[in-house]
Amino acid sequence: MIKFLSFLIVLIGLSGITIAQTQEPLADNLTDKLKSDYFNFSLLLQSEGVFSFEDNDFMGGRQFDMGATRIDIRGDVDGGFTYRFQGDFRRQVTVLDAQVGYRFNPNHRIVAGAFKPFLSIELDPNPGNTLFMNRARQVGAMMNSREIGVTLLGQESGFNYRIGVYNGTGLDRTNDNNFMFTARLGYDFDLGNNSTLGLGINSMLNQTENHRVGNTGQRSEGDRLLYGGFLKYDSPGLFGEFELLVTTFDSTIFDGNEETVLGFVGTLGYNLNEKNQLLARWDHLETDLMNESSELFILGWNHQATRLISFQVNIMAQIEDGMDDQFGIAGVMQFQF
Repeated sequence: MIKFLSFLIVLIGLSGITIAQTQEPLADNLTDKLKSDYFNFSLLLQSEGVFSFEDNDFMGGRQFDMGATRIDIRGDVDGGFTYRFQGDFRRQVTVLDAQVGYRFNPNHRIVAGAFKPFLSIELDPNPGNTLFMNRARQVGAMMNSREIGVTLLGQESGFNYRIGVYNGTGLDRTNDNNFMFTARLGYDFDLGNNSTLGLGINSMLNQTENHRVGNTGQRSEGDRLLYGGFLKYDSPGLFGEFELLVTTFDSTIFDGNEETVLGFVGTLGYNLNEKNQLLARWDHLETDLMNESSELFILGWNHQATRLISFQVNIMAQIEDGMDDQFGIAGVMQFQF
């Protein structure tokens, strides 16, 4: 109990830091020197702490750790071409994004290289812009965070699309001459009063044989399907989103029988003011042949101390069939430029 109280005091104390000044001249100087159309430099540093109420490995147990530690360089160059390089330095130097693109016009472009495969709105934002410390569990269970391939993407009059072809093996450059095809279609409705509603669908066919299915511990014999939909609501005060994803595949560890992994996540949030958000989330994940099902409930508080410094505190409860309920608290302090 003493360890937990000490940990909680540190998290709440850090999260409660508020900078009274409204002007930030040092942040302005950084922006002027390191951000332009042709060279945009970004840096993300996160310091995390987690505390499981029981002495187990829920959320990582009881520890302080490094979160995302990233450098991102991107820009536009002559002839309508674009580039981006992003690396992570948390444990070892890892290339996340390495892409070259071309803009047909301001609303439509094509990119080639290594990048996110546009299979989930939960995967879209970088770690510094996620609503909670961790993404919904269905992301890790159903997809690689990066793929190597080509994507055509754009938007026009509320309609948006992402159509891609990838190796289907993540950042592993080995290949079996089969491809992964993806498609996302969406539409954003303007509801007036600075409010919007976005609807969309995600789909994928991965023909790669014997490929790993997320972190489920299973492998697909090939022709794995993924499909689902999402909606997002945003207004000056209330906001929320819901996403459902399903993937089906013939599992190698179950003698080629079809496995189904289903997940959905619902988030509801409220902007208290320009610096503070309160959030609640329900994260459901289940498998068929593995016969696993669990619920993860999260209460969150996000605080933007300055333009570059922010904090998150998450209180979590996981309810799983046949297992003891697990509870914990986690927090992150981050610098994002």
